[in-house]
Amino acid sequence: MSSVRIRRELSHSLWIAWKDLLEFRRNRMGLVMLALMPVFMMVMTGFIFPSGNVLNRVPVALVNLDEGLEGLNIVSQLETINEESGLMELLSADSFDETKRMIFNGEAVGGIVVPEGFSSALSNGEQGTIIVFTDQSNPQISATLSTVLEEIIDGIGTMRAAAVVAGLAQQANTTLNPLAVVVPYAVESRGVVEGSTSYFDFVAPGIMAMVVMLSVMTGLPRAISYEKDIGTLDGFLVAPISRLSIILGKVLAQTTRGLVQGIMVMVLAYVLFGVTIHGSILLVFILLFIGVFSFVGLGILLTSVASDEQTAMMMMSTLMFPMMFLSGVFFPIQQMPPIMQGIASILPLTYATGALRKVMVLGAGLENVWTELVVLIGFGVVLLAIAVPVFRRAMTR
Repeated sequence: MSSVRIRRELSHSLWIAWKDLLEFRRNRMGLVMLALMPVFMMVMTGFIFPSGNVLNRVPVALVNLDEGLEGLNIVSQLETINEESGLMELLSADSFDETKRMIFNGEAVGGIVVPEGFSSALSNGEQGTIIVFTDQSNPQISATLSTVLEEIIDGIGTMRAAAVVAGLAQQANTTLNPLAVVVPYAVESRGVVEGSTSYFDFVAPGIMAMVVMLSVMTGLPRAISYEKDIGTLDGFLVAPISRLSIILGKVLAQTTRGLVQGIMVMVLAYVLFGVTIHGSILLVFILLFIGVFSFVGLGILLTSVASDEQTAMMMMSTLMFPMMFLSGVFFPIQQMPPIMQGIASILPLTYATGALRKVMVLGAGLENVWTELVVLIGFGVVLLAIAVPVFRRAMTR
């Protein structure tokens, strides 16, 4: 292909892209949605999905059936810890049955019961049992509440054991650290990067990749199928413009739209939720661009085989929504069943999300995400190689 022809093809492609962008600019509602959709996604995700500790003043019934001092002591310590943490709203109850009734009626999401004989068991050198009830109709809160209460009660038990060991050491006139005897091992957890992260640090890169995907996948049916439906695409086909220029022009317009929305998400994540980008911003832009490229071929392919815009949108939705939940945007892929992890490994959004997360959260460089880049570029090249001939044949029908 001569340089003159290449320049002509690029000129035609840029002209078509500019025409699509101007048409989009004239659509005021479209411009409003261009800005509103990223804001909506960020705000809804930031305030609805859990961030930090998911327990905040959850109602929990507290029952003390023990008549000794140890039962009173455990209740007092639970109340003190709860006042400092604000995890629960402790509600007084008189029995097992009342605790269950409060859970059944939705008055409490769980219960803590100190049973009869708790103090006597401890005084006889036995373990004292504390019963924790949870609402199994809400498995997420149930599991979290069980874990938190077990940690709190274990902590109280550890401090009591340390006090007992300290008394024995004093009687034996020896010097030792009671806590080191009771808990000989200490765990110090550190992140790969300095500072703490929240759930939104995890989800923001995924939302950026998802918004880019949504922008491209929903924009292409409008750009191709809609013009085919109203007949304006026929004008391009009879004009001295190649099919390749038409495709490139449409792709450039949707790429620009997707990048704008991706950048908006990044800015909103920083301004509204304090998300810090630890890696290179330039690398983030490159990943967003490559992410758009990986989705473009799929969008063109589906739009080309669809008979009209409505069918194209339905096909897009059928693919997009499962991809959003299987690609680790909102939930870690490692928590999914093995078969779902296998499906996630063949989705381009999985690699775009993973690469952005590495760069933004961990500060990774190009050498750490080159595998994801190669996979995304491979997706884009293969899908475009299939989509372009299909598009050309579709335009001749």
